[in-house]
Amino acid sequence: MTIKLTGRIDSSNAAETEKRVLEEIGDYSGELTLDASELEYISSAGLRVILRLKKSNSNTKLINCNSDVYEIFDMTGFTEMMDVSKAYRKLSVEGCEVIGEGANGIVYRTDPDTIVKVYKNPDSLSEIHNERELARKAFVMGIPTAIPYDVVQVGDLYGSVFELLNAESFGNLINSGVSIDSLAEQSVEILKTIHSTMLKDGELPSKREEAIGWAEYCTDHLPKEIGEKLVQLFKDIPETNNMLHGDFHIKNIMQQNGENLLIDMDTLAMGHPIYEFAAMFAAYVGFSCVDENNSANFLGITSQQCRDFWKDTLKYYFADKDQEFIDSVQKMSEIICYARVLRRTIKRFDPNNNEQTAMIEFCKNYLIENVPKTEKLYY
Repeated sequence: MTIKLTGRIDSSNAAETEKRVLEEIGDYSGELTLDASELEYISSAGLRVILRLKKSNSNTKLINCNSDVYEIFDMTGFTEMMDVSKAYRKLSVEGCEVIGEGANGIVYRTDPDTIVKVYKNPDSLSEIHNERELARKAFVMGIPTAIPYDVVQVGDLYGSVFELLNAESFGNLINSGVSIDSLAEQSVEILKTIHSTMLKDGELPSKREEAIGWAEYCTDHLPKEIGEKLVQLFKDIPETNNMLHGDFHIKNIMQQNGENLLIDMDTLAMGHPIYEFAAMFAAYVGFSCVDENNSANFLGITSQQCRDFWKDTLKYYFADKDQEFIDSVQKMSEIICYARVLRRTIKRFDPNNNEQTAMIEFCKNYLIENVPKTEKLYY
């Protein structure tokens, strides 16, 4: 049942409001939603009405509070006792430039000062609040990131708003002629800052635990001995407490007035940096294993530029290592990547999709050929 609260509720009309609401409720005992979209003000007398309603029906919640009304509920502790949600500002992204896209959302520039990340999942409010907390955590730890300052409704979806004055993604900078070599070197500075940030046990989700799941899923689709060795290789990767971004590529790095900032912080995790390199290889090269245009279409640069950015990233990150070491990191990244791609493609498999069929065959053949020759998946 939904009951709309309107105008002002204070000492002059609290008793009358409570009587009217109780008459509407009657014998109803299910979930009760109080819609505050037209509520302008509520005093302590009105708050006591809400408190009695909550005590008589534990399934009572408040929705669509404007900022002033929400602040009253928040300051008085009601947001800790019951579900109270704000009314979200409505925003249109029609005709706006798409400047980034990840697994969970699309990033639009709505004006020169502002970008909004619109989540693909319509039930994403918990994800949005989680990303905001992760972004704050990363910022406090010294990671250069943009922190969202507002949540908006975009059609049936929700989004986070960031203030990024005249910011450009690294992808756009490449297309405007900025050197890949220079941008790769700059991206490595951020990457090393992330990986050198050590977390407490359990502070972020474990990437190792997730990755072992990828390998275990593949065992039903590989020869028994190959599948068993693949799982063991994944289990042998040590659990470390390095921070990982999880979706580190040129569309998620923005440059604003010469300062580089990360966006899309909802994939933050912790674990060995090899998982980061595997995800980067997937974005720049791995997803193009059948169609070389996949990475180019996703990242908005040419296929050759994708490969060059990946190679330059390894070159600058491991500047103190020889080529043999860099080649070994490349091979480890490939195996982790193709196990992940195999699982992902099988789970989304459409028998009428010839590209998916070819990707599955490619990944299986790659793993069958290379897993037996691999001793470890970490450096």
